[in-house]
Amino acid sequence: MDLRLTGPRARPRRWTAAAAAVVVLAGAGTATAAATSDDPPAVRRSDRVLDTGGARIDTSYFTTPGGGRRPAVLLAHGFGGSKVDVRAQAESLARDGYAVLTWSARGFGRSTGRIGLNDPKAEVADTRRLIDWLATRPEVQLDKKGDPRVGVTGASYGGAISLLAAGYDDRVDAIAPEITYWNLADALFPNGVYKKLWAGLFINMGGGCDRFEPQLCRMYERVAEAGKPDAAATKLLEERSPVAVGSRIKVPTLLTQGQTDSLFPLGQADAAARAIRANGAPVDVDWIAGGHDGGDRETTRVQARVGAWFDRYLKDDKKADTGPAFRVTRTGGVDSTDGAAQLRGASGDTYPGLANDPRRVPLTGREQRVANPAGASPPAISALPGLGGGGGLGQLSSLGVGLSLDFPGQFAHFDSAPLRDGLHVTGSPTVRVHVTSDGDDAVLFGKVYDVAPGGGSQPVLPSQLAAPVRVVGSGSPGGKDVTLTLPAIDHEVQKGHRLRLVLSSTDLGYASPAHPATYTVSLRSDLSVPTAPGVRTAATPLPAWVWWLPLGGVLVALALLLTGRRPRQGTAGPDPALAEVPLQITDLSKKYAKSADRYAVRDLSFRVEKGQVLGLLGPNGAGKTTTLRMLMGLIRPDGGEIRVFGHAIGPGAPVLSRVGAFVEGAGFLPHLSGRENLDLYWQATGRPAADAHLDEALEIAGLGDALARAVRTYSQGMRQRLAIAQAMLGLPDLLILDEPTNGLDPPQIREMREVMIRYAAAGRTVIVSSHLLAEVEQTCTHLVVMDRGRLVQAGPVADIIGSGDTLLVGLAGTVSGALVEKVAALPGVEAATRVDGGLLVRLTAAVPEPVLAVTGAEALAGGEALAGAEVEVDGAGSDVALAPDAETESPAAPMAPAPVADRDKAAAQLLADLVRLDVPVASMGPHRRLEDAFLTLIGGETA
Repeated sequence: MDLRLTGPRARPRRWTAAAAAVVVLAGAGTATAAATSDDPPAVRRSDRVLDTGGARIDTSYFTTPGGGRRPAVLLAHGFGGSKVDVRAQAESLARDGYAVLTWSARGFGRSTGRIGLNDPKAEVADTRRLIDWLATRPEVQLDKKGDPRVGVTGASYGGAISLLAAGYDDRVDAIAPEITYWNLADALFPNGVYKKLWAGLFINMGGGCDRFEPQLCRMYERVAEAGKPDAAATKLLEERSPVAVGSRIKVPTLLTQGQTDSLFPLGQADAAARAIRANGAPVDVDWIAGGHDGGDRETTRVQARVGAWFDRYLKDDKKADTGPAFRVTRTGGVDSTDGAAQLRGASGDTYPGLANDPRRVPLTGREQRVANPAGASPPAISALPGLGGGGGLGQLSSLGVGLSLDFPGQFAHFDSAPLRDGLHVTGSPTVRVHVTSDGDDAVLFGKVYDVAPGGGSQPVLPSQLAAPVRVVGSGSPGGKDVTLTLPAIDHEVQKGHRLRLVLSSTDLGYASPAHPATYTVSLRSDLSVPTAPGVRTAATPLPAWVWWLPLGGVLVALALLLTGRRPRQGTAGPDPALAEVPLQITDLSKKYAKSADRYAVRDLSFRVEKGQVLGLLGPNGAGKTTTLRMLMGLIRPDGGEIRVFGHAIGPGAPVLSRVGAFVEGAGFLPHLSGRENLDLYWQATGRPAADAHLDEALEIAGLGDALARAVRTYSQGMRQRLAIAQAMLGLPDLLILDEPTNGLDPPQIREMREVMIRYAAAGRTVIVSSHLLAEVEQTCTHLVVMDRGRLVQAGPVADIIGSGDTLLVGLAGTVSGALVEKVAALPGVEAATRVDGGLLVRLTAAVPEPVLAVTGAEALAGGEALAGAEVEVDGAGSDVALAPDAETESPAAPMAPAPVADRDKAAAQLLADLVRLDVPVASMGPHRRLEDAFLTLIGGETA
């Protein structure tokens, strides 16, 4: 089909009524309501399947009643996801006065078709059909007939379709792409080097090669086998990238890109910003802390900024605060209460790009030889997608924790002198080097480390990023000079620290030549470091209440004195700042009946965010049930407050319609079927049947055909799931479950766990109180631990469990018993055991003091002096430790308890050894049972 999309700024053909019939609705669609309280307004959702000619696209349409015509927003999902993932954001935009259309892209969710990686003739053409459909809606504002006022936003895969939609359809009026690519070929084949780890993840997340368009599958197999891209592969991906239509994107664009992102690094957003600004369109750039490698995605802040962007450019609201032209999130230490990184923003009046105000930093180092080992193994490690959990390796590096690894003999390094002044790097450092190879082209990976003085800590690789380069012609006589553009970062280097340039022959995330080779590397220039001095962190002003509170207090006291009246108690008004926060408890207290000084709950404060499964833990008498009863409005607190989505909680509070609860079981009529019981319960609420979302609640609960049977035939586990389904009716945004696994056997407990995880996966929130600590550890993302009515600790499960000498290694495949034995025999490993979650590795409690410590450069130059020595990698960066061989063995080195730094080194060494043994590592992190942490927190008392 000729889509006529190739001409410059080609105007899409308007369909006639007959041609528009190609969009077929599957039935009349289903209409439901996502909220029922008067404030905020109810969001109506209708689900339809649109036949676009090449696929059937599953869509959801969100609006609020009344309000006349309004702008529309197309909201796209990320790769491997579906429209369900963006439902919460769609509802929020709808409440803000937009008509929002979400959809599952081809090959995902319930949509048909093959994955085309945003093929202009497939996925991009689908967006044109969606815009055509929006133009027919009576709620949608039109610029002219067939041309709706519409914006497009989405993250990753959805961010690319935002850019492509603007390039192929000039009806798009504004876009807000997040953490996405400008040139997919450049992202997966940077400088001619194949990003094999991420490419493989793409295929797996898509469901396998046969789920993709055949030409994409053939391209992947061809490049994976060759270990490097060819011209046809590069051309294919570029044609499906925004860069192909860069000259046509002329709409206001908000670009959000992640600093912790080895898939789509900051350079992708920079290329997009330069191209779109050259077209004359407004462009703002926002560098967030997280990205595809983990870290904080700052969802609430970013979505608020996207909303303001659309208010300005779709609603023509001139007063909308769209934020600075450039903003970057910086890490300001660690919050001592929950261990989370403290984030603060810096901004500039203009986007500085990646080479602003460069500072030259001299480097020293002789010409060095670098070996590329046979099979490119063992590989160096920088970023490792999926490793490090929600925090991500990049966020750890921003906190000064070094986790990268380079093998002696496989890298060259060049150091600066200690910096006399601090240096803030904002952008891409560059350096010119000379490379010769004794074989074909050389492949090198450039990194800039931050090295602290004294050698007591590991060198830090900012954001865990490396820049690959294929040096074509390095095998010719005389070699070749090459300018290496290093990863774009935002990182502060302290006074007295050094910068270290490392050029490694391998990297775990990339394909290096399989044949052995030797490269010779020398410097040709200083390191050029961009500084962007115009980007500054604003001082936080004192809040206004600091000034008016004393005066206000005087006026209130005077009014009371004059009138002789006591203030009436009432419910506080909603707090707009907490409108998207499911639960915030502040200084909550409740005394025991007839007691003036004994508290069931005292000064309790914690906060719960969307998408979390929060475990409420504590021994008997800790105050858990009292807290839940106050949360549900069953009893009043004596002090403090509870806010749900910004609304104060009290008996009968309207916002409780957004809360579902299962406490102490549910009563069902045994002679009625499960469905009949649920229908009867919903009728008793007096709310419309369409608001029940019965089918969705039942799908999450997973009861299947049992719904048609009488409840008296149900097992205990089925009754529990029916009770959970009852609590889910109306799909409440906050679900409270008190001991939901009571009386269940292990298989039923596992099923209940999956129910809770599925429910929260759509952006809703679950609070579960349970005494089964092992189950809480597997189900919950966050914990609140109480004892004697007070908060003991709150935060992510991993942080509360804490680090120890036992590591859990997640596996991407099975391992043999013989391989487990090899792991157990590794230096520094006391035991290795296969468990359901992977491989449990216990490190030795003490480590030998190294006999001699040398740098990587000294090891390379040691020659005969180190003959017979056994080289042991000791942590990250370029430091190694040498131990004597058996013939020159000296008295045993003294043993001492391993401090944290040594445990970190041991963990890094373990990761390197596992890679060397070809263990299929998918993740690695500290492992300590929740039971151990719980007993530690409450002093071992459970009575």
